[in-house]
Amino acid sequence: MFKKIILTLVILLILFTHQSFAIYDPTTRPNNIFGIHILDTQELDKAARLINSTGGDWGYVTIPIQYGDRDIEKWQNFMDDARRLHVIPILRIATEAYYANTNVWSKPTDEDIIDFANFLNSLTWPTQNRYVLIFNEPNRFDEWGGTPPSPEEYADRVVFAVNVFKSQSPDFFMIAGGLDNASPNDHVKYLDNYAFLKRIAAYNPDFFKKIDGFASHSYPNPNFAQPPSVSGFESTSTYKHEMDIVDQYSGTKKPVFITETGWNADVVPATTIASYLTISMIDIWGEDKRVVAVTPFILQSNGGAYDKFTFYKGDTLTPYAATYQSLSKVKGDPQLTVIAPKQEILGNETPGIEINFVPAEQKNPLRSTVLKAFFKDLFAIGK
Repeated sequence: MFKKIILTLVILLILFTHQSFAIYDPTTRPNNIFGIHILDTQELDKAARLINSTGGDWGYVTIPIQYGDRDIEKWQNFMDDARRLHVIPILRIATEAYYANTNVWSKPTDEDIIDFANFLNSLTWPTQNRYVLIFNEPNRFDEWGGTPPSPEEYADRVVFAVNVFKSQSPDFFMIAGGLDNASPNDHVKYLDNYAFLKRIAAYNPDFFKKIDGFASHSYPNPNFAQPPSVSGFESTSTYKHEMDIVDQYSGTKKPVFITETGWNADVVPATTIASYLTISMIDIWGEDKRVVAVTPFILQSNGGAYDKFTFYKGDTLTPYAATYQSLSKVKGDPQLTVIAPKQEILGNETPGIEINFVPAEQKNPLRSTVLKAFFKDLFAIGK
């Protein structure tokens, strides 16, 4: 009976300690800000070679995960590969094409958010901070179900998402989605990113206290073609102007994730882009201690509208990608997730316990069952 009680106590410790952590500020640890935006989980090897080069380690990737793409084996393999390759994932949750107009993305619902929280909590992440980006460019109609952008609706979805994800695990690091920094302010199809943030502040100023970080799409507009010396509202310094609003209401300086940026190679020579990228990484983003990650758009493209941004042409690095790879980087030191190995307890008399994945929806019932069994056995000792 005594051995059974000890075994149950160990199981209780395992079940409860994995939820006892919480997010940490990534700017307080050695951090490699170099990253890249990818579209497919199979691109991770290429991404790692690009961002963990020349002294770098534990760079970042931003990757979207669509509602209909919640395949547990696929995404756990991705997380395992990220751990092996020393890559920190930033997962951007996304809905799917709207059935009534497949040219736009469906509006997220509370049910979408709950399902994402359950699914992403089912995965074993490589780092303690589980970076989740809450949707994308909601100041555009085509990212909001084809309807006029609604800062108020988006604020409600974000607050709900933070509450739901944090209830699953305090390790979720919730980041407000990046805004289109070139959107006109017609109030029908588009809202200027600053007008969008100011309307959120007027509606729910506590929004900025709820989020753990802020994402910025600091593109060098217009036409993704301006030099980094241009530091206006639509530039590689967009995030600084956005953060003036965020900081005003958050009461603290939030970490910044530049999850999209890049130049138009159709109009800017590749060698010039290489120079612009170097200046931006070293003298702008790299000099700002609150910038956690920079993930330019995009690692590779199969043609189409994204081809002007791609870092790879087939299997060959573009000149600006080769420069990006050659830049000196920092050896990051994130807090890692501890994966418990199989272990034996009480010598050879007790079989080893394997710590396996427990789906989110089963966690509370499992804890309840163990607790009931423990106390039942405990109070039966003297009988």
